Amino acid sequence: MKPTLLVLAAGMGSRYGGNKQLDEVGPSGETIIDYSIYDAIRAGFGKIVFIIRRDIEEQVKERFVEKLKDKIDVDYVFQEITNVPKGAKVSPDRQKPWGTSHAVLVADKNVNEPFGVINADDFYGFDSYKILHDFLVNDKDPDCYCIVGYKLGNTLSDHGYVNRGVCNVDSDGHLLNIVEVLKIEKTRNGAKAPGPDGNEVNYTGKEIVSMNLFGFKPSCFNLLKKDFRDFIKTSGMDLKSELLIPNTLGKFIKSGEIKIRVLMSNERWFGVTYREDRPFVVESIRKMVREGVYPPRIY
Repeated sequence: MKPTLLVLAAGMGSRYGGNKQLDEVGPSGETIIDYSIYDAIRAGFGKIVFIIRRDIEEQVKERFVEKLKDKIDVDYVFQEITNVPKGAKVSPDRQKPWGTSHAVLVADKNVNEPFGVINADDFYGFDSYKILHDFLVNDKDPDCYCIVGYKLGNTLSDHGYVNRGVCNVDSDGHLLNIVEVLKIEKTRNGAKAPGPDGNEVNYTGKEIVSMNLFGFKPSCFNLLKKDFRDFIKTSGMDLKSELLIPNTLGKFIKSGEIKIRVLMSNERWFGVTYREDRPFVVESIRKMVREGVYPPRIY
């Protein structure tokens, strides 16, 4: 059975200033999602499942579902704030989605096979999808998942700070934990960010970071349900608290219930965190089209 690719496309894109998931960056009007799906098909994935907001359903159906129906199986699921455990107490004023762990969880009835998870607005590169696919096909441990990691220096923006999950990895290549580092800025010699004590911390750029490119087995859904129930009990009345995948993984790594292999990609990640990033994304894709990495028109 071919693995599935879960596309997290329900984010608001607040720092970008618009619906960046549907922004056209390719020479024939392609979005980053188009290139991600193109690479996933080439790598051997057999199904795409979009996690979306209800208000972009028609756009997703028109832009992706119809165009892909002869190329790969496509489905979509709504991430809604009302999708919580029965009897849970939540704030009636809540508007923000419950986070990436919840985004994966809402697909539990649509995915029965090993699957990858990506952000809709991130360009990961073909080799990253191949690494992810091969793990999902070949690793038979139902409680072993993976992260495709990147070198920090290959993920920075020239137009502002970024937040990155810095991975601590043991000698066997398994994840120990992910430390969320906020406000990382690119420097001439690497990167810098404020430390926990307020002092500046410098980075070489070779540190391993997670860009939300994960590989899961179906066993993860029971863990996600458990963690989300606990989260709702403590944070259901908060307006902005989110349950994020790295936090969930960290809990179950610590308890010994799962293992996470960290598989390195040498690709350069890029995305549209800021609107000023867009020209770089557009030119990078045009360069790859000129070099024959991608065709001038995906569809």
